[in-house]
Amino acid sequence: MKRILILDDDLAILDVMEEILTYEGYSVKTFNTMDNIFTAIDNYKPDLVLIDYILTGINGGELCAQIKKNPITHTLPVIIMTAYSKVLLSLGTYGCDDFVSKPFDLDEFLHKVTSFTYNHNYIS
Repeated sequence: MKRILILDDDLAILDVMEEILTYEGYSVKTFNTMDNIFTAIDNYKPDLVLIDYILTGINGGELCAQIKKNPITHTLPVIIMTAYSKVLLSLGTYGCDDFVSKPFDLDEFLHKVTSFTYNHNYIS
């Protein structure tokens, strides 16, 4: 079963995404705050990370950049979710593999998730 780690400070969005992805057959671990993204990745070993761009106290794009710069996690697919896609594109994508605009089209969202989890297996 493919594993997805989601970080978003909106509990309603976390609940909806967890329900959708669990229904689609994924194992999902959600967080509304994060002390150390690498501890969460090491413990859960996700095949995909979904990160909200605007988080309380931290920029989700910066977390993505940290994941992509780390030699152990640099191949881990990361999708940034944002209600501010024009801002994200103007500032740079922080090395993310893709982004999803909020509110998102369910079919497009699932297509992106499937495309990044299909060939990925976490390597510890």
